[in-house]
Amino acid sequence: MSKILPKSILNLIEELSKLPGVGPKSASRLTFYLLTKHPDDVKKLGEAVTNLRENLKFCDECFNITEESPCLVCANPKRTRSMIMIVEEPLDIVAMEKTGFDGIYHVLGGVISPIEGIGPENLRIREILAKIKKGSIEEIILATDPSLEGEATAMYLAREIGKIPESPKVTRIARGLPVGSDLEYADEITLTRALEGRREY
Repeated sequence: MSKILPKSILNLIEELSKLPGVGPKSASRLTFYLLTKHPDDVKKLGEAVTNLRENLKFCDECFNITEESPCLVCANPKRTRSMIMIVEEPLDIVAMEKTGFDGIYHVLGGVISPIEGIGPENLRIREILAKIKKGSIEEIILATDPSLEGEATAMYLAREIGKIPESPKVTRIARGLPVGSDLEYADEITLTRALEGRREY
């Protein structure tokens, strides 16, 4: 195939193949689909990709991805600020918002994974502990993925939070989620049950 296709097509197929869940065949289909679209539509897609990171930053309070800091969640005065849900990535917030959760969030930026060289010092753990030490937090909800790394991170957080004098209640979202799954792919009902069935850690 590489001998008969123009280099511009091959380049796009190669770049699309690097996306998660997109193999060479899917990348080829997407590329040839784009060739059928009006040039203006293709240009808009290109501009959206090019400008993706230009106006984005991390929220100073929860570390969610946002265009303005504080983010929409943290800036909302109706949110319950005494309840913080700790998640791994910003995409997890999108998933948990579907459940009607009205507290605020804290994004760790990953999980503890010794195999990948990621320790507690590489995550935003110091920031959440400092926030808890200031007081006024009544509950911390640990909503890391139910994977080995997610569980290890939750256990570490619970232990560190427990060392703080007059620490808040620490809960873990219930096993409404299968082990090895990601929050971002879970349906709304499963997430709601997991949130409602959380237990003290």
